[in-house]
Amino acid sequence: MKKVSHGLDRVKVVFDEPSLVANAGLILVATLVSGLGLETLINTTVKMKGRVGGAWPGRKVLSLVNAIVAGATHINHADVLRCGGTESVLSHQAMAPSTLGTFLRACTFGHVRQLEAVIGTTLTRAWAAGAGPGLNRLVVDIDSTICQVAGKLKAGAAYGYTKVLGYHPILATRADTGEVLHARMRTGSANTQRGTKRFVEELVARVRRAGAGGEIVMRFDSGYWSNETIEVLGRLNVRYTMAVRTNTNALARAIADIDEKAWVDIAYPVGGKAQVAECIYNKRRLVVRRTRLTGAAQAALWPNWRHFAFLTDLGGGTADTDAFHRRHAVVELTIKDLKEGAGLEHIPSGNFSANGAWLCCAVLAHNLIRWTTTLGQSHPVDRLTVARTVRTHLIAVPARLVNKAGTMVLRGPAHWPWAQLFIRRLERLRALSFAPG
Repeated sequence: MKKVSHGLDRVKVVFDEPSLVANAGLILVATLVSGLGLETLINTTVKMKGRVGGAWPGRKVLSLVNAIVAGATHINHADVLRCGGTESVLSHQAMAPSTLGTFLRACTFGHVRQLEAVIGTTLTRAWAAGAGPGLNRLVVDIDSTICQVAGKLKAGAAYGYTKVLGYHPILATRADTGEVLHARMRTGSANTQRGTKRFVEELVARVRRAGAGGEIVMRFDSGYWSNETIEVLGRLNVRYTMAVRTNTNALARAIADIDEKAWVDIAYPVGGKAQVAECIYNKRRLVVRRTRLTGAAQAALWPNWRHFAFLTDLGGGTADTDAFHRRHAVVELTIKDLKEGAGLEHIPSGNFSANGAWLCCAVLAHNLIRWTTTLGQSHPVDRLTVARTVRTHLIAVPARLVNKAGTMVLRGPAHWPWAQLFIRRLERLRALSFAPG
C-alpha cells in the first residue's frame, strides 16, 4: 500500500481516548507502592480525623507523590493522573488538585512529623527488600538548599545569607544511591546549622532502625562546623568529615605551622596545582588541601595558595581521606533531582506546614524513583540514577490499556528504545518480597 503524506495543518487533533495512559511507567511505581503497603501505612500513621480535607490521607499523599514522580511541580499538575486510563495503572484513587490543596492546608507541624515517620518506615521496608546497605559502610551527606519563591505571602519564606527569598530545607542523602534519608523544611532565614543536632539524632536512629548495621560516616560542609555537632556524632558512634572555615585566626595559624615538607602533590586539572597535608587542631585531625594557579598569566591572577580544610576522625592516608571528603559534592546531584522538573522546583502553598508536607511527598517520590531502578536489579545497565533520565526512559511512556481475551494489556509504542528495560524492571518489582516494617 502506498504511503500517503499529509501536511501537519491537515492533521485533526482530538482528546477523546479513554484508554490512553499518559505516563504508563507509573505502573512500576504503583507496583512498588503496593508492595511497600504505602496507602495503608499513611492512613494508619497520619491522624487527621475530624479535620476538613483530612479523610483518607493515603490516597491524597500518593496522588501528590505519583504526580511528582511524573514531573509535577504544582498541585494542579496532579490532574495528569485523572486523564484517560492513567488511574488504572495506579494502586489508589487519583484525587483532584482542589482536594489535594485542601489536604495540604489541613496539615499541621504534627502531621508533617507523622509524614516523616512514614518516610522512615518506608525506608525500613525498602531496605529489607534489598535496597539497604546491610553491614556495609553507609555514607551520608548533609546539606541544605534554597527553594526560591516569588511572593512574600508564603509563610516562612525569607531572605537568608544568599539574599534569595525562599525556604532553606535541610537534607540528608545516601551517597551511593542518592536516596533522601531525612529532610526538614526550614524558614528562609534559618542559619545553616539550625536544628542540625536534633536532625542528626533523628537521622541516625532512623537508618539504624531501617537496618544499617555497618559503620556510618557523615560528611558536612563548613556551614555545619560545630563542636556540639561533633560531640553528638561521637556519642552516636558516627564517623565524620566536617569542613571548617580557614579564615579564623586559630585555623590560619595551625595551617601556617604545617611543615613545608609535609605537603604532598595530588592530581589537579591542567593550569593548577594542589597539595594536601594534615595536622592536629584542638586534639582533632585536620586535613588541609591547598591549590593555586600555575603558568605566568594565570599565576598573576591568583599567585597565593588557597586553603580548604576539614576535621575528621577517619583513618587512612591524607590524600585518600581528602578525596573521600570532596565526594561530598554528589549531594548536589540529588538536590538537582529534587528541583529539576520535580517537587522542589516550586513551593506551592502560603501555609508553612503545607509546604513541609509537600517536601515529604517530594522525598517519597524521589526515593520511589530510586528504588524503582535499583530494587531487584541484577545488571548495572538497569541502574538509572538521574531522575530526569528515569522519567524519560521508564515513566513518561504513552500506552493504551486494552482487554485482550480477558487479560488487561498495557500496549506501549512499537520500537520504544527502553522497552526491554521497562519489562525487566516490572518483572523484578513484582517478584520482590516485602516484609512489614
